[in-house]
Amino acid sequence: MIMISSFRVYFAVEENDCCTRNCFGSARPFTLKVLDNLGREVITLHRPLACSSCCCPCCLQEIEVQAPPGIPIGYVIQNWHPCLPKFTIQNEKREDVLKITGPCVVCSCCSDVDFEIKSLDEESLVGKISKHWTGFLREAFTDADNFGIQFPLDLDVKMKAVMLGACFLIVMRFEACYRFVSTEGWEQYRRGGPE
Repeated sequence: MIMISSFRVYFAVEENDCCTRNCFGSARPFTLKVLDNLGREVITLHRPLACSSCCCPCCLQEIEVQAPPGIPIGYVIQNWHPCLPKFTIQNEKREDVLKITGPCVVCSCCSDVDFEIKSLDEESLVGKISKHWTGFLREAFTDADNFGIQFPLDLDVKMKAVMLGACFLIVMRFEACYRFVSTEGWEQYRRGGPE
């Protein structure tokens, strides 16, 4: 994870096995560890196995955000909707705090895809999670994606961490992109970069 000023702030590592990844794909359960530049685990994201179909509203996507690891600070819960991706951000007491609404079509050619972060009444825009368009060649021939999160500077630090969890849930739910959260990526990070 890189801030706008282009220096790495965090590194994310998925703990999972090949069988689970291949059998369940983007709906797979996982534990994602977010580490700072010193390799210390600062945030843990845990997602249980869940359905990814809008036709099955009984067991939708959910992610628990822990910071420090072992202490839940919030949750991101998928809400059933026949056409739109919708999520609710909850605090550690499972009280609703914010809503996220995505577009009907979550892929786009030549433009960004925005998931709007809104107040509970869905009247005021608080921020957004965006998949940034990076050009035809990169989009077509690589697994690399650029996502960004925008939120108010005065947002509670716990909710900022939960927003990070929401971003990962959206990435895994709609992009099924494994490369940047792979175990191989962590090994490369530990060695100090590509060989």
